[in-house]
Amino acid sequence: MRTHIPARATARRTQVRAIAVAMGCASLALALSVPAQASPQPHGKKGIERAVLAKGDGWASAEGSTTGGAAATPDHVYTVHNRAELIAAFEDAGDAPKIVRIAGTVHGNADAAGNPIDCEAYQTDGYTLDKYLAAYDPDTWGREEVPSGPLEDARLASAKLQKAAVNVYVPSNTTLVGVGKDATVIGASIQIQNVSNVIVRNISFEDTYDCFPQWDPTDGDTGHWNSEYDNLVVYGSDHVWVDHNTFSDGDRPDADQPRYFNELYQQHDGLFDIVKGADLVTASWNVLKDHDKTMLLGNSDKAGDTDRGKLRVTLHHNLFKNVNERAPRVRFGQVDSYNNHFVATKGSVYGYSYGIGAESHLVAEHNAFTLSGEFDKAKILKKWSESSLTADDNWVNGRRTDLIAVHNAGVPEEQLTTGAGWTPTLRNRVDHPLLVPLVVALGSGAGRLPGA
Repeated sequence: MRTHIPARATARRTQVRAIAVAMGCASLALALSVPAQASPQPHGKKGIERAVLAKGDGWASAEGSTTGGAAATPDHVYTVHNRAELIAAFEDAGDAPKIVRIAGTVHGNADAAGNPIDCEAYQTDGYTLDKYLAAYDPDTWGREEVPSGPLEDARLASAKLQKAAVNVYVPSNTTLVGVGKDATVIGASIQIQNVSNVIVRNISFEDTYDCFPQWDPTDGDTGHWNSEYDNLVVYGSDHVWVDHNTFSDGDRPDADQPRYFNELYQQHDGLFDIVKGADLVTASWNVLKDHDKTMLLGNSDKAGDTDRGKLRVTLHHNLFKNVNERAPRVRFGQVDSYNNHFVATKGSVYGYSYGIGAESHLVAEHNAFTLSGEFDKAKILKKWSESSLTADDNWVNGRRTDLIAVHNAGVPEEQLTTGAGWTPTLRNRVDHPLLVPLVVALGSGAGRLPGA
């Protein structure tokens, strides 16, 4: 029997082979005769909603597997259209296997009917931004102490009201999946906290913004505005698969925000953090773009009691585009980061990609970096603590580059040493770094998942 191959998949294969042959990589072209997409998905005729993580696909496939809500009974399959329905679905099913399908746009900052609301809806006890700015202007408050008093108390009370709306908690044994090409969550912080066996796929997460950033004049030489909330947080949880999603600041990029006290009014924290003893996580085929502090793996150098031996994370076939830093910043964990594409275009802000933190064990291999000429490849790596890493077969602007050697030569005051102390084995597919930009562009992000 002849198997039908979709025209789009055939076109992708043709493109990949053509590029490989043009580069003189004929054997590589033959090896890439499968579609330039994720490793084969085991959902068959059941669709993406009941897909489970393939065997050997990163750390989330170790010590058992990650199946999410694949075993859900019909009464535990939900389609939700707003925040209230999303929370109700989680509460109804509890920890039983469940599939929660997001259709359309879900707003985190919303009224009972799901309509979006603005920051003024949370203001209480006399808080307004104008009053806050007047009370803590460095010219009158000074720069020696953090804000305190009635206006700071009012800010905290207002922030507490927003937190109750923004944070949405996911139970164990859940598949959270977008319907079609345009499922979007705006302004909500999805919390995978102290649970197990969760899958998140095919969703655009945008603009989880803090209405009430705190001014801290003691933060650095000039002070900073500090905010809460990430689009997605894996906190103290295990066996989590995050696949084919898009993370960004949406229509509220930091670059468009005002400056108060000569500092950017920062309303965003991270895009996607994995912290507090989280373990066995695979993040694949996602897009993380247009953001400042992108991804933390471990949130404190002092968290060894909870994080040491945990934070085992695999990152593969993700696109990090125009992100300033933390892609990711790593503490403690055995992190396998391969076949990712890092892009910094002209005019964007770029600090570093990989942050080497306390007791980190990062393996960064077979990745591609496309950096505008104004950015220094020596700063792809950033040393925060004395930890070694493995960084083999990475390509920068089409050339194989020893990231550690280039860093040590360009940033001599931050010498890095080679050898993460372990060798990853949980990889189903490794693409040549020269092909990674094309493969990742064709396959990553929400709306790109076959069968969605």
